[in-house]
Amino acid sequence: MNDTPSVSGSPKYLLRAEGLVALGLILVLYWHGGFSWLLFAVLFLAPDISMLGYLKSPSIGALSYNAVHSYVGPVLLALVGVADDIRMCLTISLIWTAHIAFDRMLGYGLKYPTAFSDTHLGKIGRRAA
Repeated sequence: MNDTPSVSGSPKYLLRAEGLVALGLILVLYWHGGFSWLLFAVLFLAPDISMLGYLKSPSIGALSYNAVHSYVGPVLLALVGVADDIRMCLTISLIWTAHIAFDRMLGYGLKYPTAFSDTHLGKIGRRAA
């Protein structure tokens, strides 16, 4: 039995609802900005490349996954895009943020170093129930 802490009950559903709302907002901003939907489709799953860290170990996998699935990176990239008027930074930032929001909406949280299935939003996968 794994005793990794996780959110449960109504806070868990609220966090998933936040993911849905964030995803909706990002999609509206993306559409309003006139960004490329082809690029969106191509890059939407790109952050999941970070899961390759799990080939080394669960702790390396969690570190690489969490580094790419935190809002810190895309927000910093958006700030660079706004400060230097770099449209591609904004585009990638919105796609990246949409990916994270989509994951949160589905219940995929940040990972603990114990196993891929251990997240801050609870266990995921076949053995979650």
